[in-house]
Amino acid sequence: MSGEDGWYDEAAGPLVRPYTITSGRTPGESAKLDLSTQVMTLRQEQEPTGLGPEHMAIVQLCRNPVSIAEIAVYVKIPLGVVRVLCADLIERGLVITRSPTHHPAQAPNLETLQAVLDGLIKY
Repeated sequence: MSGEDGWYDEAAGPLVRPYTITSGRTPGESAKLDLSTQVMTLRQEQEPTGLGPEHMAIVQLCRNPVSIAEIAVYVKIPLGVVRVLCADLIERGLVITRSPTHHPAQAPNLETLQAVLDGLIKY
């Protein structure tokens, strides 16, 4: 068994705990990053240095806008960890984010609600 064999379990996958990737940091301020927040890498003249493999995976993935939820799926790390890592990249000026535009749903008028209620009472 080589040294790396102990870090991978066929059924469980890599045995690196999420808190190890973030050095124990939790989402905190980065919790503002919504699931649908779009992340995009800024063009750099040279490859960024001093980043971990998870950071680099996000930088590579986000050459086109990708949502926080999609990043978690593609990079195969928990959502909270993705938020922390994206916050790191934002702080370093390597990515930008754009929150989705939320349009509040229009509440149905009282006549519509009454018609639904009347229809339910009939049956």
